[in-house]
Amino acid sequence: MAFIDDEPVKKKLAHEIGQDVALVSAEELEERIALLRAEIARLEGEVAKRRASRSAAEAVFRL
Repeated sequence: MAFIDDEPVKKKLAHEIGQDVALVSAEELEERIALLRAEIARLEGEVAKRRASRSAAEAVFRL
């Protein structure tokens, strides 16, 4: 006996740069924009950490 799942399978929200979005709803586009903004913020945080780390290392070796 097979069980049928009545709940629809949610697609994993992802976006590829340059992806055709002609058939994507406005709501999903807004979700993708939020996802991309969060990713940008995460990446900017990593850049800041690495720059701070590099600056600290340079300060130590200048002594």
